[in-house]
Parts: sequence; structure tokens; C-alpha cells
Amino acid sequence: MPLTQLKIKPGVVKDLTNYATGKAGPFWTDSDKVRFRNGFPTKIGGWEKESLNGLDASGDVDRSSEGVIHGTPRNVKYWRSVTNNQDYIALGTSSHLYIILDDVVYDITPVRATSTNLSNPLTVTDESTTVTVTDSSHGASVGDWIVITDAATTGGIAADTLNRYSGFQITTVVDANNFKIEVPSAATSSVSGGGGTTLDVTYLVSEGLGTSSGAGATGWGAGTWGLSTWGTTRAVTVDVELSQWSLNLWGEDLIATVRNEDIYFWDLSVGLSTRAALVSGIAGAGDVPAKNRMTIISFPDRHLISAGCVPYGGSAIDPMQVRWSTQEDYDMWTPTATNTAGSQRLQIGTKIVTVASTREETFISTDEAVYGMQFIGPPFTFSFRLIGTNCGAIGYNAMANVESNLYWMGKNDFYFYNGNISEMPCPVKHYVFDRIRRNQVDKIFVAHNAQFNEICWFYASTDNSDESPEPDSYVCYNYMDQVWTTGTLARTCWHDAFGFRTVPFAFDSSGDLYNHETGTDDNGSAMTAYIESAPLEISNTGEKLFLVDKIVPDLTSVGDLKLTIKTRKYPNSSDITKGPFTISPDSTKISIRARGRQMSFKLESDATGDSWLLGDLRINTKEDGLR
Repeated sequence: MPLTQLKIKPGVVKDLTNYATGKAGPFWTDSDKVRFRNGFPTKIGGWEKESLNGLDASGDVDRSSEGVIHGTPRNVKYWRSVTNNQDYIALGTSSHLYIILDDVVYDITPVRATSTNLSNPLTVTDESTTVTVTDSSHGASVGDWIVITDAATTGGIAADTLNRYSGFQITTVVDANNFKIEVPSAATSSVSGGGGTTLDVTYLVSEGLGTSSGAGATGWGAGTWGLSTWGTTRAVTVDVELSQWSLNLWGEDLIATVRNEDIYFWDLSVGLSTRAALVSGIAGAGDVPAKNRMTIISFPDRHLISAGCVPYGGSAIDPMQVRWSTQEDYDMWTPTATNTAGSQRLQIGTKIVTVASTREETFISTDEAVYGMQFIGPPFTFSFRLIGTNCGAIGYNAMANVESNLYWMGKNDFYFYNGNISEMPCPVKHYVFDRIRRNQVDKIFVAHNAQFNEICWFYASTDNSDESPEPDSYVCYNYMDQVWTTGTLARTCWHDAFGFRTVPFAFDSSGDLYNHETGTDDNGSAMTAYIESAPLEISNTGEKLFLVDKIVPDLTSVGDLKLTIKTRKYPNSSDITKGPFTISPDSTKISIRARGRQMSFKLESDATGDSWLLGDLRINTKEDGLR
């Protein structure tokens, strides 16, 4: 019986029938945590959790406890200061803005208001963790965050507990002058009018923040005019825009914009004890847009651009309005004859979705079209050209700049821009877009892994039954080999290796930071990885049945793997499963007895320390009749 080599083309194909996939390729049809290297499947690298440390009530580093990150991480920016040779991570969550330095988390969320020297504003009840705060005309809402300082021990609740650096979220607004918070430890006695006579309450910004998930809406007024019948409930999904941050670097300083709200800056030279402040509050600032969907810095000319903002002289946000500051001055937006500040309204679409920089051009995607914005100098400053229609990005973080080319996920396709827009052939397109939770597309984000030439889009899938699901799946494109893979992984934002961070890092919804391409495991636990083929035709014609009695693996591995064989007599007949068989690093062959016209196989690893690279398998076969 001759040995037959099974040469399977690289990449995963899901948009054909299993039989067609096997005949046209043959191809792989399913994968998880697998990439292709030199055309062959291999397990991806593992990840390890990085310990983040917090601060105590005095603002000193407390390395005995893990740092607290509030809100869902959505946006991340990494840079290295040439001034002090330190590495900074800016992290924007659904409620906060942080700087991470040397594994310590610093809260730089901007301040809305501060009430100082409140006299005994705290009320506590014995055996309760609820604290009532009295502050006249506080202006706060449920969900807002506050930080208390200079509080004294009250009713047995320690001063350090009340003066917690990470602050508290308001749980109840009693009235215009009182609200409630929950503290970690219960009072041991009841006190009305405690906390000391010099207590301060700092209210963090909340406008544009606090929305951590998309949501659907039903009822009168949901959906377009004329949908359904009068008086009936409309089961219509309405996208609710998440809280997001635009994070940009102006030299070594951070420009941070809350989606649909204000522009802030954080001065690195002032230090980590200082929070981000309003750009509009800088002395001499002029007409800084009060509401902005997102911001970006143009290169090489260095204008701060607001995409979707309040027009000059206006009061309400126009989601199609583009404005820019004068060159080299991010706080001056008043157009004059002697500066380059200006504005332009885009026409095609209802809102700007995202922006990116490429080829000395600012790329602007609306929900219906894409525009190129290029610096040309006075008097017009920028030229605008329509590049394409019906190809807008699906979400805020769905576009990646890779080697001066742009890749993005649209509403139903993937696109590529290298001076011209082209649709990317994607053999898993329908599989991906059919699985996306459409009311959660705002959570989609792109991840670039330059070491392996990969661009991955993470999304919340229909497999996730959570009411407010976070991304749990990914689709990955190798732009050098032009192959696709799919898989599962729970992350909410990502940053590629850069500078002294030699591996990519990512955050999950809990605020945990993971260093990827590190080791082989899931933070010390086993990582399940597999690759599965489409049904392969054993003979060229598919007419006769064949007996397979031996498989010769071509495999480099650390640890044992599992090989499962499935055969079929006909494309739509039931699978006959054999295995799983154990393949050890020194296995030379696997003896089996399997009959069929088509055969597929699945290679899987699920133990700690596993790693593998699969070559071409060979099978031993003989003719076994027509029936």
C-alpha cells in the first residue's frame, strides 16, 4: 500500500462547502490559536499577566497590592520619553484615563469640579458599607467617580479607606445635595456629620464616559420612520456608542479626547501627580471645539485635527465636520489670515467613524465613504478628496496602519489602501460577519503583530450569550503570505511591540495586562490550540472507498498532541470518528483502520508547555471497493 502525501494549502477557508473546500484546496477549515509559518500551521505564542501595582491613600506606590483599573480598557498608547528614558503607557477605559509607568497605575482622569474644606459631610450606619456624602449642589449623577481626600476616621471606617487613591463610584443620588458611595469595610458605629472639617471631594469628568457596552432599543420611535405598524413594539437594534478615547502624542505630551466631548492634555514634564487638563483652559487658547468625536495629529505638518465636532462659531456637534488647529499649536483653533486653522464639512455619510494617518495623508472614514486629507499649505491648508464610497470602517478602532498601508474591517468586507482602495479577498468573510454581534460593533478593534506579519480583528461573537458581551473571537490576516485564520481570545485593546516592549501587550475587560508571544501557555494554564482540515478526497475521482491503516506524522513538537480522524462515504453523510490518537515528539506512525471516500483530521494540543509545527502528513491507503 503506497504512502500518499497530504499537502494542504495554507490558510483557513470557511465560505465554501466542506466538500468544495477539500476539492478546491485542499484547505484547512477551522482553527484556534494557530498561525501559519512558511505555509505550515503552528501554535501561536502564549501570554503572561503583568502585575500592576497601585497607590496608597497618600499617593505613594504600594507594591503589596495589585493596581486597580476602573472601567473597560478600550484605547492604549505606548511611548518612550527621550527626556527621562522611561516607558509610558496611556490607557483609556470606559470611565478613566491612566498612565502606567514601571508597572504602577496612575490616575490622570480629568477633573470636573472640586469641593474643598467640607465640614463633616459624611454619614455612616453601624455594620453598613454605605457612606452618605453631603455636598451642596454637587451636580453628580449615578455612576460618576469621586476621590475623597483629607477625611478623618468616621464610625470605625479608617481614614485610609475613605481617602482611597482609586476613588469611589456614586451608587445613589439622594438629592441635589446628597449622594451615596460604597466603601470596602463596614462601619462599627453610626455617625451623622463626620469625616473632619477639611475634607475635599474631587469629581472626575463623566460627560462622554460611563458607557461600557452597546445596547439595543425597542419601542415607539426605535428604528426608521414607517417601520412596522402603528402602536407596535419595534424589535430594532440601535447602536449605542461606547465611551472611547483618542490618544495622540504631541512630542512627549499626551493629547486625549473623550469621544463626543472635550480635548485634554497631559504634560509629562509636570509629573504623574497631575491630571489631564482641558486644552481650552490653556492661557491664550482660542475656539477649541467643545465636542469632538475623535482627534488625530497630521504628519509631517503637525496640526491637531478634530473629526466630527462643533463647527466654528456653533454650539452643537456636527458628526461630519472636520476642524484643525493652527500649525504647531494645538490650542489655537480660531481661523485668521495669519494662521492655518480652518474647517471643512464632509458630504457623504451621516457620521465620521474613524481616522488614521498614512503616506503623509490623514485618512477619514465616514459610515459610507472614505476621504483623503492632505496638507497643501496656505491659503487652503488642506485638500480633501473622495477616495471611495460604500467602504467605510465598521468601528472606531477597526483600522490599522501597517508599513504606510491601511487595512480595515468594513460593514461586510475587509479593505486595503495603498494609494487606491481594494477589497481584500477573504475566504472566511461570511463566517465572520455572520457571527458578529451587530449591536456591539463599536467594540471591534484591530491588533497588529509585526513580528508575524499579522493583522487581527477582535469582535464580540454570537457564541457569547452575555447581555453585554466583550470581544471573544478574532479573525487574523497574514499580509505577507495572504492567508487567514480564525480563533477565540478575550481581549478589549492591543498594542504591538514597540521600543523596549519587545512583545505585543493587551488588556482584557477586567483591566488585566498581558504580554503576548511569551512562553507557550495561557498565563501558566494550558492553552487549547487546534487546526482542522476540510474533508479531503482520498482518490482523485471520489468513486471508490479506501482503507487507511497508517498515518505518518511530519511534526515538530514539545509535548503530546491529539490527532482525530474523520471519514465519510459521501459529502453529506455522517462522520465516522477515529481517535483521538496521541502523538508524542518521537512518534513515527499511527496505526488506524478507517474507511471512506473523504477524510479530515484535527490536530489539537491542550496541555501546559505544548508547542508544535505541523508539516505534510502521509497516509497509507488501499482500494476498498465501491460500497
